[in-house]
Amino acid sequence: MSEREAMEFDVVIVGGGPSGLATAIRLRQLAVEAGREVSVCVIDKGSEIGAHILSGAVIEPRALNELFPDWRERGAPLLTPAGEDHFWFLTASRHVALPTPPQMHNSGNYVVSLGNVCRWLAGQAEALGVEVFPGFAAAEVLYDETGAVRGVATGAMGLDKEGEPTDAYQPGVELLAKVTVFAEGCRGSLTKALIERFDLRRDTDPQAYGIGLKELWEVPAENHKPGLVLHTVGWPVSPDVYGGSFLYHLENNQIAVGFVVGLDYSNPWLSPFDEFQRFKTHPSVRGFFKGGRRIAYGARALSEGGLQSLPKLTFPGGLLVGDTAGFLNVPKIKGTHTAMKSGMVAAEAIFEHLSAPHAGEVTGYPERLKASWVWEELSAVRNIRPSFRWGLWGGIAYSALETYVLRGRSPWTLKNHADHETLKKANEAPRIEYPKPDGVLTFDRLSSVYISNTNHAEDQPCHLRLTATEVPVTVNLAHYAGPEARYCPAGVYEFVPDDNGPEGAQRLQINAQNCLHCKTCDIKDPTQNITWAVPQGGDGPNYPNM
Repeated sequence: MSEREAMEFDVVIVGGGPSGLATAIRLRQLAVEAGREVSVCVIDKGSEIGAHILSGAVIEPRALNELFPDWRERGAPLLTPAGEDHFWFLTASRHVALPTPPQMHNSGNYVVSLGNVCRWLAGQAEALGVEVFPGFAAAEVLYDETGAVRGVATGAMGLDKEGEPTDAYQPGVELLAKVTVFAEGCRGSLTKALIERFDLRRDTDPQAYGIGLKELWEVPAENHKPGLVLHTVGWPVSPDVYGGSFLYHLENNQIAVGFVVGLDYSNPWLSPFDEFQRFKTHPSVRGFFKGGRRIAYGARALSEGGLQSLPKLTFPGGLLVGDTAGFLNVPKIKGTHTAMKSGMVAAEAIFEHLSAPHAGEVTGYPERLKASWVWEELSAVRNIRPSFRWGLWGGIAYSALETYVLRGRSPWTLKNHADHETLKKANEAPRIEYPKPDGVLTFDRLSSVYISNTNHAEDQPCHLRLTATEVPVTVNLAHYAGPEARYCPAGVYEFVPDDNGPEGAQRLQINAQNCLHCKTCDIKDPTQNITWAVPQGGDGPNYPNM
């Protein structure tokens, strides 16, 4: 095999989402202001910047205002101001309008395609001298002789399913840096390894997660009201499941609709994808889509643990920013502004660090972050998501207490737990039967994956790795009725007849080409037997306008 080439930078950033791009931009702004040269590189596993970005999204422009006060003049794609806010509780047949919690008020915010915002941010970064390389999947962390991070290596291209080079083989590239920033988004594969190597969760709670599923619809003008923002709780999920919907009206007669399910659910028969499809059939909701057509679909895990689940953010040679650390404000249903601000704060600390003669960790980053509005904002809401362990009504009651009485100043902090530990055995939980899709309003997984534009070269090593190949059948299927076939939103995991086994035996088939890179399998698998690794660079979904 050919030797890997190496490229050197002052800072390498893994991930071209809001936090990674904000880090890069702020670094270059500081360098230009100081008249210094700081070389910055951003790599992203998507085929283009924005290809793997999926969010609701209503964006609060607070961080963007700080990064580019003239973002309007620069043509940022924040085109639709948020208008009416609605918050509904759904029963099976009707809705009840509830007061919109203050954290969810959207005056001054914008309904956006976050993928398009990231494409615009990448252009701004390149104009400042940042080198942006989409289609490069960081597959390995590189360490120096002291054990400090010294960069990353991208995965090789042109390997067959056994990992052997083909005629199209190209070795990966080593990207070396004085500081490496990990901005991989939720459950980053390299971040997961770094957390274990440097014991970054030693003094924190486990991270808590949700899965968000989203569709983009084009609807008749009479069904569309630009800027309309609707959130719901209640039906179709039971009160013990943390879940709810969003429905946002963008420009061009488009509606973004989605459903989020907390991955601490206990019933192994639950399917987040099918709950989402069922939600759209509600009498108060289905009219939005009448005469429309679905034009895009995707799914992504969310880091919901909040402040008490933030890992240690720095380690020798690198640091964590954005959702890979977990800066989502769950009650606000927003994380772009906090992710961007974490990157901007990190950039300021890195710039100061590069100016100093000594090496070591960028210790100024967490110190600066604790003095910023991000820390204050997340501290005030830290107990709201964990309170839903008491069910929907217990969570709402506690959230009202926190918001209106304690005003985010409670002297205690509620704990988070690991989501993979919460599943009941299949014989201990009520079975859920889902209706068949009609192909007009509701759909199956495979037709949904088709419009995500997901593509993986089939002749490559499987990026979904089982630690023990027998566990899916002997444990997951035997005790939990094979939950991976339901929690995956893309039909990646399928139990099929095992022709080599006794009559009636089944085996797990992994359809890796369907993978949306949501990471739910890595999170929810009850035995933590599945490891999600990056596939060949550029593979995966290609989300338009998501």
